[in-house]
Amino acid sequence: MTAREMLGAVLLAMLPNLVCGQLSAPADQVPPQLRAPEGAKLIFHARAKGYQVYTCTQDAGQYSWTLKGPEAQLFDQGGKSAGRHFAGPTWRLNDGSAVTGKAAARFDPPDKDAIPWLLLTAGDHSGNGLLNNVTHIQRLNTKGGKAPATGCDASHVGNNTRVPYTADYFFYGNQT
Repeated sequence: MTAREMLGAVLLAMLPNLVCGQLSAPADQVPPQLRAPEGAKLIFHARAKGYQVYTCTQDAGQYSWTLKGPEAQLFDQGGKSAGRHFAGPTWRLNDGSAVTGKAAARFDPPDKDAIPWLLLTAGDHSGNGLLNNVTHIQRLNTKGGKAPATGCDASHVGNNTRVPYTADYFFYGNQT
């Protein structure tokens, strides 16, 4: 292997960490129940900015805002558009890769007006890119996004409301 080929291989191996901008979520800020499994490697870190969308529903005479799903843009550490986050929950990057998740653990955030922090396990994968080998996703540092406490009644059933939110998503898994 030539020096040029070796340098290329090293840079390729480092690419996920260069894209992430940091190697992991600060461990001292992550509650124990939300930590990625031992041995999991950070593959990608994205900042989400968008909305949590809720629908006014009625069940057994009770009215409440029910989560329909997120609608958010994902940004890399340089602030460039990296993809989007939508119902499923699903994350799809601009490289064509996508992953769905299922909540495994939750933590009430320090900000009482923010949606919970989560640890999710990966479900279905599609496309070919950074998210192919994701096994776990953390949602941390949330701001906003919580369902309204009022405004859902008989006259609003079926209506949607969009609540602004931001969050950090950390994607962990097996790097190949």
